[in-house]
Amino acid sequence: MSVCVVGSGGREHALANVLARSGDEVVVTPGNPGIPGSTLVPPDDVDAELFVIGPEIPLVDGLADRLRAQGKLVFGPGADGARLEGSKAWMKAVLVGAGVPTAAHMAFTADEHEAALAFLATLPGLYVIKTDGLAAGKGVTVTESLPDARQAVAAFLSGEAFGDAGRTIVIEEGMTGPELSVFAACDGKQAVVFGSAQDFKRIDDGDVGANTGGMGSYTPVPEVGPDLIATVMDTCVEPTLAALRARGVDYRGFLYCGLMLTPDGPKVVEYNVRFGDPEAQAILPLLDSDLVALLSQAAHGALRDQPVFSRDAAVCVVLSSEGYPQSPRTGDVISGIDDARDLAGVDVLCAGVSEDDRGRLVTAGGRVLNVVGRGADLLTARTVAYDGVAHIGWPGMHYRNDIARSAAVAM
Repeated sequence: MSVCVVGSGGREHALANVLARSGDEVVVTPGNPGIPGSTLVPPDDVDAELFVIGPEIPLVDGLADRLRAQGKLVFGPGADGARLEGSKAWMKAVLVGAGVPTAAHMAFTADEHEAALAFLATLPGLYVIKTDGLAAGKGVTVTESLPDARQAVAAFLSGEAFGDAGRTIVIEEGMTGPELSVFAACDGKQAVVFGSAQDFKRIDDGDVGANTGGMGSYTPVPEVGPDLIATVMDTCVEPTLAALRARGVDYRGFLYCGLMLTPDGPKVVEYNVRFGDPEAQAILPLLDSDLVALLSQAAHGALRDQPVFSRDAAVCVVLSSEGYPQSPRTGDVISGIDDARDLAGVDVLCAGVSEDDRGRLVTAGGRVLNVVGRGADLLTARTVAYDGVAHIGWPGMHYRNDIARSAAVAM
């Protein structure tokens, strides 16, 4: 079966690599010069038997609907289901209606500034302000300072911070506990677990600095066992899928459940409507099943197989450009990718890259490369990943040194 992967980042590189294991033709649109099979032909014009849509923006914009209207087989929700990520206020309404545990919250529009500030004042001291719309994983402020929270509300609602994406906001009571990402593949009626991972959002070691799209990830998470995953599926994922069905949504695609493991049990922080980036880069290489078959079944609305994963561990370290996330520098020549890939257990996935006039890969975005290490345990996988990182360089390259450090020591 020929497959078209839609997207251009490290997640799409990981998807393409694993889909190609089945021996099928895989094209990636628009891809990037570091991803084999990349093409600038738009997905509507690609002749493929299965379409797998990676990023959230084309899903929210209805690409899956357009492709299905052309009679094409698509793994990825339609625009109705993609509202789970496209509108945090709508997502919260779905959760409340389904009885899914989540933080206390309220939504406010641009003409409700005073009401938003009044609600903020009722919260106990950890404040979370989120854009309703898409903001590339950066549209959230978490602070213990009420003045800073009030300032964020003003910047969001005025459009100063995130334009129209922030003119409606969700204000939440802050939750405490470890975060966890759990993934499920859905066929509209049922969901099967598709791995779990821990990711790292802050730009610098120790979870400090600016919020990013993700600076690294690892799997498995030592404290996460089958019982916890079963609880998440029973109390969060399955009720959400049922609530979507009740609203007439035939959800076929990945469902990304972002959780906080609070003292009162797991609670949903947010849903995303696609595989996480960079979680996919750690989870997908460990898949021992035929990914083409699994996603094709789900796209047909008839999942029959359960994904099977290796017992190995994987650690993904994101290499970013100088200035990321505010103003990443581009155009720097990247060295050492092939040297890193020559190391046993290392893969390098390309995200924000392009080619210069001499055919060399250069930086072209904030998150540039994902270095993935695989090993029998987290300590080994982490060592392998950072050995790969040590072979790569460009001026101003930045990465976190503590990805999976605590988890590797705990095992």
